Amino acid sequence: MAELVDRLFVHCTELVTLADGPPVGARRGAGMQGLGVVADGAVAVRDGSIVATGPTDAIARAYRAAEELDLSGHVVLPGLVDCHTHPVFAATREAEFHQRCAGADYMAIAAAGGGILSSMRALRALPEAELAARTTQHLWGFLQHGTTAIEAKSGYGLSLDDEVKSLRALGAALAEVPLAARRTFLGAHEFPPEYRDRRDAYVDLVIQQMLPAVRELADDCDVFAEPGVFDRSQSERILRAAKALGFGLRVHADEIQPMGGAELAAAVGALSADHLGRISDAGIEALAHSDTVAVLLPGTIFFLGKPHHAPARRMLAAGCAVALATDFNPGSCFTQSLPLIATIACRQLQMTPEEVLTAMTINAAAALRMDHERGSLHPGKRADLCVLDLPSWRAFGYAFGGNPVALTVVGGRPVLANVAERWPEFFSSGGPRHG
Repeated sequence: MAELVDRLFVHCTELVTLADGPPVGARRGAGMQGLGVVADGAVAVRDGSIVATGPTDAIARAYRAAEELDLSGHVVLPGLVDCHTHPVFAATREAEFHQRCAGADYMAIAAAGGGILSSMRALRALPEAELAARTTQHLWGFLQHGTTAIEAKSGYGLSLDDEVKSLRALGAALAEVPLAARRTFLGAHEFPPEYRDRRDAYVDLVIQQMLPAVRELADDCDVFAEPGVFDRSQSERILRAAKALGFGLRVHADEIQPMGGAELAAAVGALSADHLGRISDAGIEALAHSDTVAVLLPGTIFFLGKPHHAPARRMLAAGCAVALATDFNPGSCFTQSLPLIATIACRQLQMTPEEVLTAMTINAAAALRMDHERGSLHPGKRADLCVLDLPSWRAFGYAFGGNPVALTVVGGRPVLANVAERWPEFFSSGGPRHG
């Protein structure tokens, strides 16, 4: 007799399970090539979790459900995981985009009071309720692009009150959106104007007041370790203080200029070292021999017009655990599309499509310590699915410039459809949101 489940997703043209590898842990080297693709695949779901995957004929014989969703003509991936984002902001910065198009440099714009400080002024002026409402809209944007879990940073408040406000607004937004998130405190994103000439005093403020105040509002602590921002000593002080309080650690490392950020991240046991456009050979070696995930953000380098993409091929060859993320933010990478990042990673970082898919699913989940529940379609994991309007998984990254995501599923429940008429049965009362 067939086993009863809550829902069946059947006739996926291709179901990319990533079940060729272990269910947990970041994959490295050749381990990033196996995708576990099932033709005419199906997923059985109960209580929000995956019961089984396999060919539709086999799953339909073994399981029955009250609801069955036919995904003919679609490729189905694990829900994408975006492990580096900045969604808590008050205003966009398209004026700076125009300045860069006219030849202005990112660091010059920042030195003139633009950049992060521009976002700081806007956020400080916005009431918390409005900030939460804008953040809620940003979070829905991830689901629209097939992302079901993110890392979400503060970092545009740069004061005790405004960093607390940012993280409270993030919490309120997450309560409204079916998106999993790891919350990161980034008070060490830049030095606010009132501390420009007293930088060590701001570091003291972060350590002595901000970190204790946000401990219940954030899971992790991040630092922008970069010449001209937080130097090696200041970054290490903040990270070690955060670790002592029980925060997970992340590092904006070696983005524009080399400063040994990757080595620092490995030394303090950070969950991730992010950006890495100017990582050193020693930094690559340090990450390769650590559990710190290298999170590459090629969309930022592309958008800023910088020549130094992270040396992904060298990092992969050395054995680094590599993930990819959007770096969604209002100034240097205003996109929530991991499918677009896939194209940039394939062409600019010379990553294979298989490596890219692994980097956006199980490896990104490992960077967030969500790999026990997300990142692949192993039985027992959450039934988060990204349904693509593509003829084959091989077109992921090849097709760019639009949004290939047709439907996003969280915990076995369709939550957002970009083409409502494809699944009209789910657009009755209580159905998913229309993208």
